[in-house]
Amino acid sequence: MATPRRLLPSVSLLMAFESVIRTGSTLAAANDLSLTQGAVSRLIQNLEAQLGVQLFRREGRRLVPTENALAYARDVAKAMDLISRASMRVRSTTGGGTLALAILPTFGTRWLAPRLPRFLAAHPGVTINLGTRLRPFDFAEEGFDAAIHFGERTWPGAGFAKLFDERMVACAAPGFLASHPVGAASDLVGLPLLQLETRPNAWAAWFAQHGVSDPVPLGMLFDQFAPMIQSAIYGMGVALLPEFLARAELAEGRLVDAWGGPVPSVGSYYLVWPGIGEHYPPLTAFRDWLLQEIAGHSAEDLLAW
Repeated sequence: MATPRRLLPSVSLLMAFESVIRTGSTLAAANDLSLTQGAVSRLIQNLEAQLGVQLFRREGRRLVPTENALAYARDVAKAMDLISRASMRVRSTTGGGTLALAILPTFGTRWLAPRLPRFLAAHPGVTINLGTRLRPFDFAEEGFDAAIHFGERTWPGAGFAKLFDERMVACAAPGFLASHPVGAASDLVGLPLLQLETRPNAWAAWFAQHGVSDPVPLGMLFDQFAPMIQSAIYGMGVALLPEFLARAELAEGRLVDAWGGPVPSVGSYYLVWPGIGEHYPPLTAFRDWLLQEIAGHSAEDLLAW
C-alpha cells in the first residue's frame, strides 16, 4: 500500500526541521543551510501544516521543540543518514562502489587494519568506510553493508561467514604477579579481574575450563579491549584477553601469562551482512577476499601480526 503523500514531506522541509532541532534556533539553522531566517521559519510552518501536528511552541522569537518533535527528529535523522549513505554509493566515481563496514574497535585496529591495504590494492575501485559497533544492530536502521561480529550465529536476518575462532589468555603485568603470586587457577578468584561488558561470562568459562567452580567476583568493566590491555599493563588486575590481540604486549613482556596458557574461547568471529544485500558487489569482493585471506594461512599465522 502506498504511503499517503502528506506523510512524505520533502527533503527541504525535513532538512530545515532537523537543522532547527540540531542547532537550537531558526537563525542558526539559516546559517547552517545558507537560507534566510524567514525561509527557515516558513519551511517549519509548512512541515507542521503538512503533518497536522505542532512541532514547536512559540515563545517570543524562540522555537521550543515539543516532545513529539524530539521523537520525530530522531527518526528523521536516521532516515536522512540512510539516504545520504545510499546517495554516496550511487554517486561513487571510483567505479567499484562503497562498502560501509562496522568493526569491533580493537579487532579493527589490530587485526583488520594491517591487512586492508592488500584488499585495497587488489580492488582499487572499492572504497571502505569503517564505523565501530560493539553489539549487533539493525542493518536497516544503521545503514551498514556488513559487520565483523564476535559470538554465535544469532544475528536475526543476517547472512554469516565464519572467519576464525580465538583463544583467551589470562594476562597481567609482571610486577602485579610478583606482588600477587599465582600457584593455581583458583588463586585468581581473589584477584581483581578485568572484564569486558559484552562478554559477561568469559571469566566463568575460563575458570570452568580449569576446573574451578567458585563464584567469579565482579571486577572493573570495560567496553573495549584496548583500555583493558592498558589497565592490565599498569597493574590494575588480571585481564582475560584474546591471545592475538595481546600478542605484542606478551612478546614485549609488558604482560605475561598469569596462569594456564591460552584456552579456547566461547564464540567465534564472523562477517555478517543483511540478507537483501548479499550480492552487493563491494560486499562480494570484500567477503571473497577476506575468506581467501583466512584460507591461505594456518590458524597460528592467521592470528599473528
